[in-house]
Amino acid sequence: MREIDIFDFDKTIVPFDSGSRFWIYCLIHNPWIVICLPYILVMMIPFLLKLKDLTYAKKHIFCFIRMINLEKNVKRFWDKYEKDVFEWFIKEKRERPAVIISASPDFLLKDICERIGADTLICSRHDEKTGAIIGLNCKNEEKVRRYNEELKDCKVINVSSDSLKSDRPIFSLGENCFHILKNGERVPFRYSEMYK
Repeated sequence: MREIDIFDFDKTIVPFDSGSRFWIYCLIHNPWIVICLPYILVMMIPFLLKLKDLTYAKKHIFCFIRMINLEKNVKRFWDKYEKDVFEWFIKEKRERPAVIISASPDFLLKDICERIGADTLICSRHDEKTGAIIGLNCKNEEKVRRYNEELKDCKVINVSSDSLKSDRPIFSLGENCFHILKNGERVPFRYSEMYK
């Protein structure tokens, strides 16, 4: 049985939320997308009022990508931010294949995962022409469902994430758990003690 390690991405492998930072990056480098803001703000109202979930929000928040050269912007974004990947994640320091499971969009993470040598990427699927999410947001229990769909025959050794609340389901898969702090420090903990 193949042994693997699972990692969240945002605030785990990098110290920021890549989706929101990419939005700001694109706004700075493609200022015409500002015309999308009124639409996005109106569509976010049900989400902000907790009438709709994050999957609903992600149907609209990346609508601007139809107005930009997506491939070029993603490449330049990671040219700028690849240096922020925490040093402990570099391929030479990893003992096992790395599986990244993230709620961030596939169009944003594919490039960086190739650069840093991640072995498998499981994340939220988006239409690269419209930005709309396809299926469910890859978060909470959906991470485990997608893992079981794609890699169920593997043995998970380590699970690393910044979010003790949202990633409780994937922490349950590993033999060892690591909480990632803002400075990138990896703090080990026992699942049975954290989630009594």
